[in-house]
Amino acid sequence: MLSSLKKKLKSYLLTDRHPLILSWWQKRLERLLLSEPTRHKNMSYLEIEAEIGRRYQSVFGRPLDWDNPKTYNEKIQVSKIYMPTPLKTKLADKVAVREWVTEKTGSEYLVPLLGVYGSFDEIDFDALPRQFVMKCSHDSKSVTLVKDKEKASREFLRCKYASYMKRDYEWVGLEMHYRGIPHRIVIEQYLGDAISDYKFTCLNGVPVFCWTDYDRFGDHRRNVYNMDWELMPFMKDRRLRNTDRPCPCPPEFGKMKCVVTALCEGFDQVRVDMYLVDGHIYFGEMTFTGGDGYSPFVPDEWDYRFGEMWPFDATIRRKVLAGHSRP
Repeated sequence: MLSSLKKKLKSYLLTDRHPLILSWWQKRLERLLLSEPTRHKNMSYLEIEAEIGRRYQSVFGRPLDWDNPKTYNEKIQVSKIYMPTPLKTKLADKVAVREWVTEKTGSEYLVPLLGVYGSFDEIDFDALPRQFVMKCSHDSKSVTLVKDKEKASREFLRCKYASYMKRDYEWVGLEMHYRGIPHRIVIEQYLGDAISDYKFTCLNGVPVFCWTDYDRFGDHRRNVYNMDWELMPFMKDRRLRNTDRPCPCPPEFGKMKCVVTALCEGFDQVRVDMYLVDGHIYFGEMTFTGGDGYSPFVPDEWDYRFGEMWPFDATIRRKVLAGHSRP
């Protein structure tokens, strides 16, 4: 019964005939999106550490060592607060990163861009193709796949992106390198349903392992491989399992590694996501705080192993705190 009611509500939201429901939904969405960032904005560094520490303890069952971080996830937590850089900010910007990719590898790896807009009202929907992808330039998880614009509710999209455009994403997960990214709506070409997603974790300017997801909207499985396409003995999500049968290495894997190596050069740690569509390689995004630092390895020993592989100057935190009380 509850599932049926949820489906009906979703169908109402996706039509233009229920403005009261859309208004209610937008207000609820904004409460969810904006309440936590508003609370975080007034926090000092020590209050932020306490907030993160409580969540870290609940996920990993151990305290976070701010003075001497050892695990991969601990180091993400320290780096996201105390180690933002202008370059990280540029590469987290879904518009500005395109310039970086073009310089490093060439524009042929970019998903074709259909438009960049400062507000929803600037979008000329009549000029767009039937299918496209919408997202914000300054955040994560705001993606909308529009498979048929004639069936999509523009009022629903207007409500959604009016809310997401207000969100200061750096205060959501306390990832400071998102600060200063212009709030824009990005529309890209829809790549289709037969898309494979390859996420490369890179350390010391070199890709180390890659995970790919299978049957994401069904029996979701994940395999993690090294750079020789050998299945690794760990997972990056407690809820997922490996596939039941071996998956062949894609012929384009070697080329993907070359593209990723060019993009991650000079970074001590970054995740570079690539798409593979009908044999064509596309750049996805560069992520400096994967899983927001709350993504356990299974078994846990690999969290420590990857922490050892990540060269890390833990003194930066103390230097920041010596001169500043809040971000």
